[in-house]
Order: sequence, then C-alpha cells, then structure tokens
Amino acid sequence: MSKTSRHHLDDLDFLILSCLQKDGRMSFTEIAEKLNVSIGTARARVNKLIDDKAINIVGRVEPDLIGFHSYAHIAIYVRPATLKEKLAKQISKKPEVSFLAMTSGEYDLEVNVMCRDHGHLVQFIDEISKIKGVHQTKTTLYFKVYKYAQPDLNLLKQKVGEGYKE
Repeated sequence: MSKTSRHHLDDLDFLILSCLQKDGRMSFTEIAEKLNVSIGTARARVNKLIDDKAINIVGRVEPDLIGFHSYAHIAIYVRPATLKEKLAKQISKKPEVSFLAMTSGEYDLEVNVMCRDHGHLVQFIDEISKIKGVHQTKTTLYFKVYKYAQPDLNLLKQKVGEGYKE
C-alpha cells in the first residue's frame, strides 16, 4: 500500500475530496459530472484515495441530537514522562475519545470526549485517573459547540479550479 502525502495529491484529488466532504454519499456519476471527468476516472480516483487512506467515508452524526450531551476537553499530566506513548495508546482505545494529541506546554496529553451525560463523564475521568502514569487531569466542559468540522481543503491550495480536464 502506498503512503499518500500532500505531494502526491493533484488538483483532481483535491476536487474529489472537496466533493466528498460536502456529501460523502455523492455518486461517481455526480462527481464525474461536477468535475468534467469520466465516471471511470472518478471511480478510480476515489478508490485510490480510500486505499491510500487519504479519505475515510463514514456517516457523521450530530452528537447532541442522538444522545451525547456532555462534551469535554481533558488535559492530562503524565508522570513519569516516559509513559506518554503507552498512556496515549490506552486512552485512544476508549470509545468516548473523539480527539487525542500529545502537546507541548503545561500538560502532556489533550483529550476531547463525548459522553451521554455528566455522570458518564465523571465515570470516564475516574477511569482514566486510575491508569498508571496519569498524575493529574484538568477538565473543561463544553457547554455549546458552535463548530464541528473537517479541515477546509482550500487552506492547502491557493485556488481550487472549477473543473478538471483529462
């Protein structure tokens, strides 16, 4: 399997990714028509993007509408620092985790979670606090999420064209 990088994606790849970000169910026919390419080209490019893991097509839910009413950011301080990787791998397996990153600065790991309610969140924090290496946590509740989005692909390019010629 090849490793896709920014350098291997051309304008057509970015246009296809933009189409699929707007509508992950967009058919190959619709993509082909929008971008003025053949259906075969659209199909081959989408399949390559999927194979190369540049895109993962999933159904995206609105958490609040389906029952996740407690969002939080948790800063985790790890001691000793040598346990960061091991701890991150353990925490990443938890289904509540929607984002996890190693950080620089005051704390070591940043975790965003989605829980059913505050009781579920308290239970989650309790669980991770007991993991070896978790020295301290600081939790910030999100009362209202104003934007939850994928990155805007236009930030990677100066200008995305209106079409593509084979």
